Parts: sequence; structure tokens; C-alpha cells
Amino acid sequence: MKIFTDKDVLTAAIERIDYVFNNFDNYYFSISGGKDSSVMLQLAARRARKLNVKFSVLYIDFEAQYKATINHVYNLIDEINDVLDDFYWIALPLSLRNAVSVIQPKWICWDKDEKRKWVRDMPKNKYVINEKNYPKEWKWFKKGMEFEQFILYFANWFNKNHGGITACGIAIRSDESLNRFRTIINKRKETYNGKNWTTKIKIRGRDTNAYSFFPLYDWKVADIWTCVAKLDLIFNDIYEQMYKNGVPIYEQRLCQPYGDDQRKGLDQFKTLEYETWEKVLTRVHGVNFGNIYCRTSVLGVTKTEKPPSMTWQEYTVFLLESLGLYVPELRDHYYRKITSFLKWYTDKKNVKIEDIKDYDDKGLENSKKIATWRRIARAIEHNDFWMKRLSFSQTKSDMKKLIELQKKYRNIIDDKTKEKIIKSNQRSI
Repeated sequence: MKIFTDKDVLTAAIERIDYVFNNFDNYYFSISGGKDSSVMLQLAARRARKLNVKFSVLYIDFEAQYKATINHVYNLIDEINDVLDDFYWIALPLSLRNAVSVIQPKWICWDKDEKRKWVRDMPKNKYVINEKNYPKEWKWFKKGMEFEQFILYFANWFNKNHGGITACGIAIRSDESLNRFRTIINKRKETYNGKNWTTKIKIRGRDTNAYSFFPLYDWKVADIWTCVAKLDLIFNDIYEQMYKNGVPIYEQRLCQPYGDDQRKGLDQFKTLEYETWEKVLTRVHGVNFGNIYCRTSVLGVTKTEKPPSMTWQEYTVFLLESLGLYVPELRDHYYRKITSFLKWYTDKKNVKIEDIKDYDDKGLENSKKIATWRRIARAIEHNDFWMKRLSFSQTKSDMKKLIELQKKYRNIIDDKTKEKIIKSNQRSI
């Protein structure tokens, strides 16, 4: 396993977990059923047995989950049952990101008004907390609240319910994203006793007596699987199925399938669990479009999949035609923006449409100093409804158009969430 300063990452993680058990008054671990949190939980259980302590677990069920993931969560409960204090299986209507559609940018899991579309039936076990039985003191809970907001309020409630100082274990690895890396290295954050792998939890700037801690923050994917093999840990079988289906270990994602990272593997549902896919397909707007284009740059994957036989201008037309198959109004919206963009260059820069280059220096394109067909295609690829990549700002007419689209497709999406929209009636080129 990778060496971290003068020790390997497994030893370092165990020391962090021991430190938490020895210095905090109470603790819980957040799990997703994925590989990272599963390893963290099982390591914690082994140390808890050594130190004769118990801990709690928070599991947020996003409804649109693989059956294999749910089975694995049950297996984890059995695995750690002897050191388990409380298990919180959250099946509440939370607002989640939908990165496969600009028409329904958010969706609500376990929404009782959408029960006929649920991917799974409400789980029936003694740990489940849903709208019918959540604690009365959860005055802070509101249907459709953001997942990120829920976990903060839960941490604060858990601390007040148990007293003292609370530690919440989270299995993020800093190499997975720049944001996660920043979470660890942020020098302005408040830590526990100077430990950079801890962060004080705050709600709207107000302190709580709870800290997040990241015992696996310096691990790599290879370290996770090495630990599974070395310690004979249980793991979610869906990963093995993904691997057999040709998905590299570095690209395997779980959690809710419509998120910015997870959508890249959205088509895996169709291959790995067909019955689940049938329900995922009709649960959230844009899923089939996501299935078709999830491994291309249409959904914002950095590496483009433009066919080499196409020019960027031809590729732009191809993207517009593809969108038109699902939401013709969205295609027309982009077409009008592109037309306006080209007209501006013709009128203000005296650049004829036929003289616009297919592509040019990326630095000039990214700084919005020149017009190219690649710049236009990339704007469509990234679901840029406002077309900011073409130097447009949000306008009242755009906001009205988005609302109209949401209303028109309400029978499909029944969207009860609102995307934050900046009020603006200015357009700049």
C-alpha cells in the first residue's frame, strides 16, 4: 500500500480512527454502500472491538440504488452488529442533483407524490426513518431540503442528542476531486486539535460541537482494493460486475446515479440490473438521453467523443439534432442563442459565418476572444442552458423559457424543486 510520510496509509488510517475513539465523546460513520465507506466502516469496527467501544452509522438511501448496494448495506449491518450502537437508515424526500437534464435540474427521492414511479419499494426494516416516523424534534427537516443541508443538521441533532463532542466519519479521498482536496488542505477551516483530517461542522456560519473526520483522505483506489484483499473485507458485488463489464476501477461510481460524476456510469444500470434500469428510466427526466450520451462529452465529460470524421460545425449540428429528439424546445433555444452569437460577430467584428474557423487556439477560445465551432459545440456539450460559454448572461426571457419548459414537461418530471436563478436582463458578448 502507498506510503504516507513514514507509514503506509492503512496504518495512518487506523491511527486516526483510534484517535477519534479515544478523544471524542461519541461518533458515527456515514456510509453509501460504496467501496470507500465500506472499508472505513469495517476498519472502524475492528478498532472498536479492540478498544471496547460502540458507534452509530448514518446511511442515506437515495431510492435509485442498485439492489446489490442495498444487499451490501444489510451485509455491513450484520458484519458490525456487535459494535453497533444505532443505525439511521434515512429514506426521506431529499432534493438531489440531476445532471442529465436542464429541464429538471433537481429531483426528490422518496417523494410520496411520485410513489408510482419509485425505483424501489420503501425498505421495511427497524432502522428505516421516513416521513411517517422521523423524530419529532427534527423541526429542521423539510421535504425537498438539500442532501448537503440535511447531513449538517443531522450532525448537529446527533450531537445535541448525545452531548459532548461528536465525530462524523466520512470516507472521502482527496484524489477524487479538486473540491475534496481543498476540503482537506483548507488552512482557514477550524480543525480538532490541529488535525488537518478533521473539519468543524458549521450551519450557516454557526458553530456546532461536531466535527467531520476523513480517515481515508490520502488513499488511492488501489489502496482500497488492496485493503479489501489483504484484510478479507466484504464489498459491494456491483463493483465486480462493473469490472467484468469493462469499467476500469478508477471510473466506477455509485451513490445516486444522476449526479455530475455518477452519470458517467448511468448506462451501467441497463447492463447490470435491467429490472432496476426499467424503473430508473422513468423516474427522472433525461435519463434515457443520459444513457445514450453518458460516455460522451454531451453530458459534460471532459474528454470529447466527437467522431473524427466530423468537423466541429458538423458536430454542433449533430448535437442539436440529438437534443431535438428529446426536447425540441431546448434545441430551438440553443439554436436561437447560436444564431444571435454568430450575428454579433458578423455585425460587430465583420466576421462572416463562412469564415468562422472550425477550431483555434484553446486559450483564445476559453477566454472567449474568438468565435469557433468548437467553442459553440462545447457550450451545448456542457448543458449550458444560459450559453455563458458564448458570453451570454442569464436573462429574464431565458428564465421564463426554462419555467415554461418545466411546466410543459411537468407530467413527466413533476419538478417540485427550484433552481436558484440570478435575476438579470443583460447580455454581453
